[in-house]
Amino acid sequence: RKLPQQKLAEKLTILNDRGIGMLTRVYNIKKACGDPKAKPSYLVDKNLESAVKFIVRKFPAVETRNNNQQLAQLQKEKSEILKNLALYYFTFVDVMEFKDHVCELLNTIDACQVFFDITVNFDLTKNYLDLVVTYTTLMTILSRIEERKAIIGLYNYAHEMTHGASDREYPRLGQMIVDYENPLKKMMEEFVPHGKSLSDALISLQMVYPRRNLSADQWRNAQLLSLISAPSTMLNPAQSDTMPCEYLSLDTMEKWIVFGFILCHSVLNSDAAALPLWKLALQSSTCLCLFRDEVFHIHKAAEDLFVNIRGYNKRINDIRECKEQALSHAGSMHRERRKFLRSALKELATVLADQPGLLGPKALFVFMALSFARDEIIWLLRHADNIQKKSTDDFIDKHIAELIFYMEELRAHVRKYGPVMQRYYVQYLSGFDAVVLNELVQNLSVCPEDESIIMSSFVNTMTSLSVKQVEDGEVFDFRGMRLDWFRLQAYTSVSKASLGIADHKELVYVHKSSFLCMFQQCLELPSQSRHSICFPLLCTHFMSCTHELCPEEVNTHADTVTLSLCNMFLDEMAKQARNLITDICTEQCTLSDQLLPKHCAKTISQAVNKKSKKATGKKGEPEREKPGVESMRKNRLLVTNLDKLHTALSELCFSINYVPNLAVWEHTFTPREYLTSHLEIRFTKSIVGMTMYNQATQEIAKPSELLTSVRAYMTVLQSIENYVTIDITRVFNNVLLQQTQHLDSHGEPTITSLYTNWYLETLLRQVSNGHIAYFPAMKAFVNLPTENELTFNAEEYSDISEMRSLSELLGPYGMKFLSESLMWHISSQVAELKKLVVENMEVLTQMRTSFDKPEHMAALFKKLTSVDSVLKRMTIIGVILSFRSLAQEALRDVLSCHIPFLCYIMSSCLVIVYEFVCFQVAMNVYELSSAAGLPCEIDPALVVALSSQKSGKTPEEEYKIACLLMVFVAVSLPTLASNVMSQYSPAIEGHCNNIHCLAKAINQIAAALFTIHKGSIEDRLKEFLALASSSLLKIGQETDKMTTRNRESVYLLLDMIVQESPFLTMDLLESCFPYVLLRNAYHAVYKQSISANA
Repeated sequence: RKLPQQKLAEKLTILNDRGIGMLTRVYNIKKACGDPKAKPSYLVDKNLESAVKFIVRKFPAVETRNNNQQLAQLQKEKSEILKNLALYYFTFVDVMEFKDHVCELLNTIDACQVFFDITVNFDLTKNYLDLVVTYTTLMTILSRIEERKAIIGLYNYAHEMTHGASDREYPRLGQMIVDYENPLKKMMEEFVPHGKSLSDALISLQMVYPRRNLSADQWRNAQLLSLISAPSTMLNPAQSDTMPCEYLSLDTMEKWIVFGFILCHSVLNSDAAALPLWKLALQSSTCLCLFRDEVFHIHKAAEDLFVNIRGYNKRINDIRECKEQALSHAGSMHRERRKFLRSALKELATVLADQPGLLGPKALFVFMALSFARDEIIWLLRHADNIQKKSTDDFIDKHIAELIFYMEELRAHVRKYGPVMQRYYVQYLSGFDAVVLNELVQNLSVCPEDESIIMSSFVNTMTSLSVKQVEDGEVFDFRGMRLDWFRLQAYTSVSKASLGIADHKELVYVHKSSFLCMFQQCLELPSQSRHSICFPLLCTHFMSCTHELCPEEVNTHADTVTLSLCNMFLDEMAKQARNLITDICTEQCTLSDQLLPKHCAKTISQAVNKKSKKATGKKGEPEREKPGVESMRKNRLLVTNLDKLHTALSELCFSINYVPNLAVWEHTFTPREYLTSHLEIRFTKSIVGMTMYNQATQEIAKPSELLTSVRAYMTVLQSIENYVTIDITRVFNNVLLQQTQHLDSHGEPTITSLYTNWYLETLLRQVSNGHIAYFPAMKAFVNLPTENELTFNAEEYSDISEMRSLSELLGPYGMKFLSESLMWHISSQVAELKKLVVENMEVLTQMRTSFDKPEHMAALFKKLTSVDSVLKRMTIIGVILSFRSLAQEALRDVLSCHIPFLCYIMSSCLVIVYEFVCFQVAMNVYELSSAAGLPCEIDPALVVALSSQKSGKTPEEEYKIACLLMVFVAVSLPTLASNVMSQYSPAIEGHCNNIHCLAKAINQIAAALFTIHKGSIEDRLKEFLALASSSLLKIGQETDKMTTRNRESVYLLLDMIVQESPFLTMDLLESCFPYVLLRNAYHAVYKQSISANA
């Protein structure tokens, strides 16, 4: 038959592709059988254990008779076995069919006496050698599946039990499994007839392989891959007579040589060119990659095969010598190569980034660089997992990420500037190659029809190319042209071809654990962390490792592993960056802390003492360094810890910012989002951590100090935008807004809940216990001298600056939560007060109408119970409201700085509300104003808190209780005069037992209660004033000094109540209580204060 009918090119293309698919399927079967979770259940089923052992022992014979007992269980599950093992069984059948097709094609090639030379008919020779290696690899991996006999046997027995006969493919399949127990030994016999073709193809590598397998020093001396070594030739196109061989994989060639010469080993003794090639390959590696992470240990396998061949002692000695050479020198040789390639690829990437136009003439350099680097990385990965040497230094490369990074950068250049390369080569093909090829075709003396048609189509295709196609974005498809070129090589490479190519040469995953280790080493080395993005980028290439013949790999395993790996890489990078940022923030917070006012006291003291020439401190005590000293450098070589952190962060952020997103399978990863997410989590934890809240000791950081630390932290985070293109404002908004709520998005306590809890349970509780007093003059809570000193100074947590800091931290939302919590406590106190009113309702009802009958009032007063409790609870309410007033004032000050125009509008609304607006609208405006810290006549938060109380009483009863509560408080005020702590202090503008807070409590409770019950606030307060003044006037007539010791101080409460109230006036007070008594009371308390101080 004519050669075109043999279709060698087509068959080689199809079988090589199918071979890779079969390798993928067989590899996955091997992995599944090696995994207890994925292994077919029938192989581990205890009920089938005896049957499986019997089948394996008798394999490939089939004996169903007289073995009913052993195969009984098999009979029960035969249908399930057929169904579940079909995929495995028919994969083995496909392997057998593939073997048949390969053997047939090899015989055809031998019959046609095809000429092979890698430097002449590259595509034909490469595909031929690839097929031989793929076939060898497939049979080797097949022999490594230990369960192959059990799977095939189980399926066939189930088939026979179901259909009464063995599967028609079983006899041949079973025999193949037995024959290929030792695959290489069998194939050595099988390849005897193919020895001539195979050896010719291998020996053609004698010029190519040694030239590719040079040392780093030889590469360096030749200035390999350098574009700038010869500036005058920089624009000249990089050409070679063996262009495709220049970037042919070294790993591929070593597989060809090792497996090829094992199969046709006799040529090692007969051809002088074969042995040097063989020995050079054996000296370069200790193992080869069969498929993914399946390796082939060269020296042991070759020695085991040759040891049984007579006269091969010399070859065995060669193998042992080469093994020693490989173990002692290969690691260091490849290490130096990687070192050279790092600098060479860096130079190449830098030059091409600056001058992308060089990608046209120097494209060969790019492909050579990528090929060389890929070979070295694959070599390292393969040997790092299979180290046979005691010293592992040569197999640990902390700079491997840099090499991978520059590969990715070169690849990105090619993709980015693809049109530049297309424009160059379109002109080259149409303007030069087409003309030269046309002349060659015209000058051929003999040219058969098929070859003439192909070459004419080449000329026509290349001539039709134009730059306009590039400008229009047309996609070029040269697959047909490449296949025609392959066909032409096949047509012209057979014996007795009319046109001989030899006379016309002018026509011519997987390593997951290793990657994880390398990735960790990359992050640990600050100088290499900028290249860590190469590992996630590698995950984008894993899609090309799959094959259409094994679709289940994509759907079940590969995508999951790849996605989890990419996610892990990006997550670890973000964590490392987050940790560096946290360390920088810690340093900056320490520096900010040095500027706090509390640290300047010692400096001021030293300055004062120095001025007055007083000796202080111990002799020889070192002078305290002032803040800012760390910025003074003696020389540029001095590197601080902060400098190192910033350097490491900038390197890592370069990596995170290198690409905006990554596409892996059908998922898109955004590296910057990983960093943003981690910064949010860490910022949240840091803010809460900086409060230093200790539940056991009830200690907490002062709001001003926390605010200073948070601002320092935010300043550092803001600077991250200089390194990475992220929206740090979004981080601030997400985190700080969550901190204004009771719990964050993870259900953890926030600074709002911590500070709210501390102020309520620690500070205000101590006020109730009499250890702290509210000083209106200082607008702060201050510790009172007591036997048991408190662990904190109340003033340092409640003065105006601290409250403003608290408002800055918590914001309006947080302060609203604080207010609501305060109101809840007030609500509980009011509920208790109502119970006391109910207990004394009858007496209070009489007293309400008898305030003008002194004797009767005195008699009724004696019948009252829990008078002290009422006053104490009202005082607690007043204290809480005073604290809220401080918080609201601080919030108002803060917001007036941040949103002055809005605050002005809200305050204007309040003025209008007081005069014109209906009640419901007024309450809405009050709520808005209160949220901004503006004072309102009626506290909306208090109204909401009190209205939520459910007592089961009618509105009329509730209203009556509210009225009687005011009566109870009014008639109880005189009892305060007998208390020693009720003395008014002009210095603090209040009383040490906090009864001055009653003024705020009475006014706001009255306003809230009578707003809820729709009563007249003004009328009820007038009634209160009448009762209170009547009760207080009585103590002016008392003669008992103990009862009236602080009478003047209590009189002042009436003035405070009126001053505090928006509903009462001094004129009204004058009508109930003579102003002269108030004036005399003020005079008396001031006089008493002066004498006490004296």
